[in-house]
Amino acid sequence: MYALVDCNNFFVSCERVFRPDLDGKPVVVLSNNDGCVVSRSNESKAMGIKMGTPFFQVKHLVEQGRLHAFSSNYALYGDLSSRVMSILSDTVPHIEIYSIDEAFLHLDGVRPDEMLQLCRDLVAKVRRWVGVPVSIGVAPTKTLAKLASHFAKTYKGYKGVCMMDDDSKRVKALGLSPIGEVWGVGRKLVPKMRGWGIATALDFAQRPRKWVADNLGVNGLKTWEELNGNPCVAEEKEERRKSICTSRSFADMIDDVQELALRVSDFAASCASKLRKEKSAAYDVTVFMYTNRFRDDLKQYFPSATVRLDVAANSTQEIVGTAMKCLRTIYRSGYQYKKAGVIVSNIVPADEIQGTIFGFDEELRSRQDRLSAVIDAVNGQAGSSMLRLASQRPGHFADGIRSDFRSRLYTTSLDEVIEVR
Repeated sequence: MYALVDCNNFFVSCERVFRPDLDGKPVVVLSNNDGCVVSRSNESKAMGIKMGTPFFQVKHLVEQGRLHAFSSNYALYGDLSSRVMSILSDTVPHIEIYSIDEAFLHLDGVRPDEMLQLCRDLVAKVRRWVGVPVSIGVAPTKTLAKLASHFAKTYKGYKGVCMMDDDSKRVKALGLSPIGEVWGVGRKLVPKMRGWGIATALDFAQRPRKWVADNLGVNGLKTWEELNGNPCVAEEKEERRKSICTSRSFADMIDDVQELALRVSDFAASCASKLRKEKSAAYDVTVFMYTNRFRDDLKQYFPSATVRLDVAANSTQEIVGTAMKCLRTIYRSGYQYKKAGVIVSNIVPADEIQGTIFGFDEELRSRQDRLSAVIDAVNGQAGSSMLRLASQRPGHFADGIRSDFRSRLYTTSLDEVIEVR
């Protein structure tokens, strides 16, 4: 059996941990640059606010005091997520962290008559120790567990835990679940399903196996098997990424090359740090920039440039230096730039880096690697922007992002902890 633990309205719930006065009130959390709604409380959902709603469309509600808005505070959300996952890991021997707010628990070895109480204890413990409400769905497959967690979240009678532990419960739940709510059925597929007369998960599960294989292929067949109680979604193995991108839209448009260089330097340093965390290195460094495509009154320009290194690198100095070469190649004065980013690609394991016969300075690379190790060690202890290159901006690169409604870094910064007087 699997248990899917889902943190309810996670970003909003994190904000409410330190603002209990907002319990029962409409709250939203906004995307980077305060662009659109990415998390909603049940009360804001009841007001008709949809996911992805541009903030300017609901800003008047905030100004009127009818809605509370927060800028994204990913340091807070990441820290509270790790606390939740730590509790789950201490409770069962095997968990799969699916996202920042979801995890699958493998309940092998747990007696069937003990599962419900175990999960209810988890709901209470996470709420008491972290302050975040969670819902848990228990079922024989991951797809069914996802559906069960939705029922646990929707209907208060479950008290946070929905057990789909026999076939009658499975059939009833599938009949109540629109096909679009099934894990693995994307938005584009829903109209086609409805055209086939499939409105609910049960309609789909009752189709003949051959029909599913002929019309939906291997992935569709896996979903069908899962809905019929046959586990076939394997544990996802973490694979080495093919590319890493760090980019941001600017709060205000930028035309100065020196300011752009500071931003691009920050993005490149972030990419280098991510490469080292994954014990990888990259051959290709790309820099791109966009003007504001929504401003017809301004000249448009969407350049990019890529430099291939002779030897794959992950040092901050080399990645940043290469990004600066790209920027000098593509920058044109007279344009207002709204977004920029750095991509590192053609990624290989760091322990498989091979030097070239000509022109490769092993001593220089060794010094760069030692410096990068020191940067990582210090920033890991004192904060991600404590040590940086002179070409980078003071502070964190996210400081240039609009976040007019950001809450404190309650759990990750000593300067912003709650004061008790």
